[in-house]
Amino acid sequence: MNNRTMRILVVEDDNGLRRSLSATLKDAGFAVDAAADGEEGLYKASEDLYDAIVLDVMMPRMDGWQVLEALRPEHSTPVLMLTAMDTVPDRIKGLNAGADDYLTKPFDSDELVARLRALIRRSSGASSSILQVQSFQLDTAKRTLSNTKGEIELTAREYSLFEYMALHRGEVVSRSLLYERLFDETDNSLSNLLDVHVSNLRKKLGSDVIKTRRGHGYYIE
Repeated sequence: MNNRTMRILVVEDDNGLRRSLSATLKDAGFAVDAAADGEEGLYKASEDLYDAIVLDVMMPRMDGWQVLEALRPEHSTPVLMLTAMDTVPDRIKGLNAGADDYLTKPFDSDELVARLRALIRRSSGASSSILQVQSFQLDTAKRTLSNTKGEIELTAREYSLFEYMALHRGEVVSRSLLYERLFDETDNSLSNLLDVHVSNLRKKLGSDVIKTRRGHGYYIE
């Protein structure tokens, strides 16, 4: 399985760029959904399933400004806007409209990934890529988990699950939300996969790290 954790929505009308962006973000460890125009993008973004949105400005039906204007009153999902218009007034317009970051085309894929990870960290209240979770140190930039004995070997999905719960530690995370966040719309996952990953993490980290709130979900204290 691919190394995925946070869920991103890509709203881009150019078919080639949309596919390229989706592939880049999946390779970087994100679950990715895509929309081909502003109306579809707004519909999906309004479901509140995403940790961040990559939003193109120039699109048919609804442009990026209109999508952002319709989205912002009810939804605070971080938005990174993409545009070919590299002028100061355009950047100011995007930021004033509620965008969280702004990237002009053409852009470097590594910079896009780094900016998205920074947006997600900030929205989760984590200013650093290093999180201390009980006796473990989680590095969300290097995507590693370690303790005093060294790095702990995790599968891609195990890491994704632990990272999401670590970013929301102290909260009970429902099973349905974990499925929504960790699996994208092209996944066909068996219903017991989540239990298998939780069980494997408990074997590697200790049975008391991830706790179960029966009938509600899982949590890390």
